[in-house]
Amino acid sequence: MSSHSVRDPDAAKGVGFGLVAYLMWGCFPLFFALFEGVPAFEVVLHRIIWSCLFLAALITLLRRWAPVRAALRRPGRLGRVLACAVLIGLNWGIYIYAVETQHVLQASLGYFLTPLVNVGLGIVVLRETMVKAQLAALGLATVGIAMQFVLLNELPWLSLVLAFSFGTYGLFRKQVALDGLSGLFVETLLLLPAALLVFAWLEIQGLSHFTQFPRTTTLLMAAGVITALPLLAFAGAARRLRLATLGFLMYINPSMQFLIALLVFNEPLSPVQLGTFALIWTGLALYSWSAWQQSSAR
Repeated sequence: MSSHSVRDPDAAKGVGFGLVAYLMWGCFPLFFALFEGVPAFEVVLHRIIWSCLFLAALITLLRRWAPVRAALRRPGRLGRVLACAVLIGLNWGIYIYAVETQHVLQASLGYFLTPLVNVGLGIVVLRETMVKAQLAALGLATVGIAMQFVLLNELPWLSLVLAFSFGTYGLFRKQVALDGLSGLFVETLLLLPAALLVFAWLEIQGLSHFTQFPRTTTLLMAAGVITALPLLAFAGAARRLRLATLGFLMYINPSMQFLIALLVFNEPLSPVQLGTFALIWTGLALYSWSAWQQSSAR
């Protein structure tokens, strides 16, 4: 039996896992729009608390405590993990705020920008050498953001914070020797004490929405499971697919958010914003073509 026929079923599973992960992430605006009247920071608190509990149960079920214990035995090396935790917490908070304030278009723009931010961070921080197509892609994205700033006299700050927080999270995450499941658990575990303290303060002050209505309680608890499930599917895809294939699947998430913003939430799209998206889409096409060429050459 050829190696090609052995690999195909595994690759098909990988694509299936990848589609599940990115489709779930793409539908996040529909889920977080249900938290009407609950401040974004409170949703993040419960996302941390219930993610941590759900992941602990999952790690116990899968018997994956060894890498977690190894990481916690070396507190001196948890600095980067803490940085990852703060960045992902910031990203979650800004994203939920964008959904609650009906700025899903800006959120989708942020996640379209993320791969190009990664290219920029690679050049500036890691001193990586980029091919001309990747530099051109970065230039197009910069022109798109500058065009919005000049013509509309405003920066899409939500998009930029989402892109840079997630891009920097990826930069630190690459330097942490933990798999996706263990890494997310340790990150939420580091944020858990602060989340519990703020939750307790909200309860004492009578400001907590957790016990107001059974529906809100259920949604806040479900936020933890909803956070972990696409990550597990993504881990299954990452083990089976090439990075270039994963890169193409990644655009499903912001594309779905873009369509949801227009078709479900009826957010307005000005010609200038459309021009910004068009420049960034062109940049992403260049970047993806370049990444595919490099992957094929290897």
